[in-house]
Amino acid sequence: MLAAVTLAAALCQAPLSALGASGGGSGLGASAPASSSSGGAAILGGGLAPVASTPTRVPPAPSKHAKGSWLNGVAITEYWPAPESWFVGRMVQAPGLTGLHHIDWLYSAEGMSMEGSGIGLDGRSYHIAALGDGGWVTAAGSSTSPSDGWSAGAPYWRAGGYWRNKHRQVTFPLSAGGWSNGRGSKYIPLHKVTFAAGASLPLHYDQSIAVDPRLIPLGSRVYVPAYRNDGYGGWFIAQDTGGAINGRHIDVYRPPPASALDIGQSLASQRIFVIKPKH
Repeated sequence: MLAAVTLAAALCQAPLSALGASGGGSGLGASAPASSSSGGAAILGGGLAPVASTPTRVPPAPSKHAKGSWLNGVAITEYWPAPESWFVGRMVQAPGLTGLHHIDWLYSAEGMSMEGSGIGLDGRSYHIAALGDGGWVTAAGSSTSPSDGWSAGAPYWRAGGYWRNKHRQVTFPLSAGGWSNGRGSKYIPLHKVTFAAGASLPLHYDQSIAVDPRLIPLGSRVYVPAYRNDGYGGWFIAQDTGGAINGRHIDVYRPPPASALDIGQSLASQRIFVIKPKH
């Protein structure tokens, strides 16, 4: 119980700046359409899709004659389906799902609302199907948005689905009893949000990336030298999008790390090669 309470306190008090920076698949946008992506930001994250086997022959880096172009100054982050086993909030009903699920898995900036997808306690994949009304709030309960780089503060929770304590800060009930940040005095609902079972996009670990389609069209093949030794030669397919994935920023879809404290790799000023699809 002590461990659960400690983790819950950490979830509530931590700034979650890494999540805000990565986007989501992370950083669920306040107004982006849920139908255009898998989860996590508008929604970013994708579902738990079948993973293709590692190729017997690793594809080479692009040759000087490859029909594509290099893009400089790219930020690279990582995202994954959020494991429900990491979360400690009270079990609640979720719109669109049967059974009960941890409230922080559903609505916090470390859960499905940010990553777009998750792995339930039953081992099955789930995703957020409709974002509902509102964007994000900080741990203090103030509105914040990826549109301006989270200038009002790192995202902590959706703009609903939580309680305010006597200081108007975000708090939520724990499955072990008690509250994460003081007793809640007022519940703030999140209207029109829905979740669904299964994967929302056929993403593959270590092969799919989220992109800003205004810069990198969906369906593009993208070579990332920093991932040259990942088993797939550093090649990815642009399959996902996200409200916090803007401009020269890509998010690599990967298996969940062993610990919730592992925020994944984050790289700045990288060079990538983009081969746009033939349409």
